[in-house]
Amino acid sequence: MTAASIPPFDGSEFAHRLARLRQVMRERSVDAMLLDDIEILAYFTGYERSISYYRACLIPLEGEPVMVLRSLDTAPFLEAAWFKAHVGYADGEDPVALLAAEISRRYGSRVKLGLDFGSHGMTVDVFRRLQNALPQATFTEMTSVPWELRLIKSEAEIRHIEQACVIADTTMREITERVRPGMSGRDMAAFAARRYIELGASPGHVGPITYGKGWGFLHGHLHDTPMQEGDILHLELVPRFRGYSARLMRSVVMGRPTAAQEDTAQRLIELQDRQIAAMVPGAPARQVDALLRDGVLEAGLRDSYDNITGYTLGYYSQQPIRSSDFTRVLGPASDWTLEAGMVFHMYTSAMGLAVSETVLVDKAGPRRLTRLDRKLYSVE
Repeated sequence: MTAASIPPFDGSEFAHRLARLRQVMRERSVDAMLLDDIEILAYFTGYERSISYYRACLIPLEGEPVMVLRSLDTAPFLEAAWFKAHVGYADGEDPVALLAAEISRRYGSRVKLGLDFGSHGMTVDVFRRLQNALPQATFTEMTSVPWELRLIKSEAEIRHIEQACVIADTTMREITERVRPGMSGRDMAAFAARRYIELGASPGHVGPITYGKGWGFLHGHLHDTPMQEGDILHLELVPRFRGYSARLMRSVVMGRPTAAQEDTAQRLIELQDRQIAAMVPGAPARQVDALLRDGVLEAGLRDSYDNITGYTLGYYSQQPIRSSDFTRVLGPASDWTLEAGMVFHMYTSAMGLAVSETVLVDKAGPRRLTRLDRKLYSVE
């Protein structure tokens, strides 16, 4: 596949998403749903915008949705969204007051309105102002519902993620081939950013690129200082193709890896291979997590395992409030089962080394969408 050969989402894709949302709305007996989180707006409308100025989409049980947004943003909205109904406001106007008036006009003063109280757009201030403006309305909590509906990916979404994986694989391979002691993290980040754009990815965050010795640098910062012999370069690439993200982690040792490093990397890969093989539809997430977590601890690779071993992948906003989607995570307390169509970033680390993959839970079994060689890289 090439980026140009992958068609954008058509109307049927959004119609399917809307139908699933409306089914939950009927179950909760709401007349309309208010959507105002960035990723959720993109998922149900095709359009995203930051919350610098408040904006929201109203989804009724029947009929066309309507977008309430800044007048300056109406042209980009009309270009990106699958529907046209919108109400614009001037920068000096009160968007929440306009939204409340539009809700009352369209659905009546006694409207039953669904709200996602986990949304970053639905602040306490916005909610209180809606309550004051709509005193006869009923506000129904539908927290996390829009996020849950994104979990099962369509074939079109999977094609987008697969293309992001091609970009991740290509960029990672090229970095491992060109990196040398004396280069800096900024050198690597600049190269990755350029390759993302050239390969068809969206502009934005490259991903954590850092280096050091020992253990505690994996979530470190981008450095300008040159890498030295013995440093471990940590690469986590997170390219997005039309917003859909792939994630891939590899480690590169500056110089010859020690026997302990080679052994650690091999054992991590073997344990994660076993975990990925268990990612079949119906598998309990807690058990899938334990295959890796317990194996790493039993092998003595870590004294404790405090972090999760995987989390949801899908659409990520161009203006991210959150860098990762934790709608579903794999950990000791994960009381849910894997379903076909879910996509995860599966990752592990020990002794300063890390490896990760983008993995699809397919009907026929797990499928690794990132395909780069699973090994410890080095520059001798």
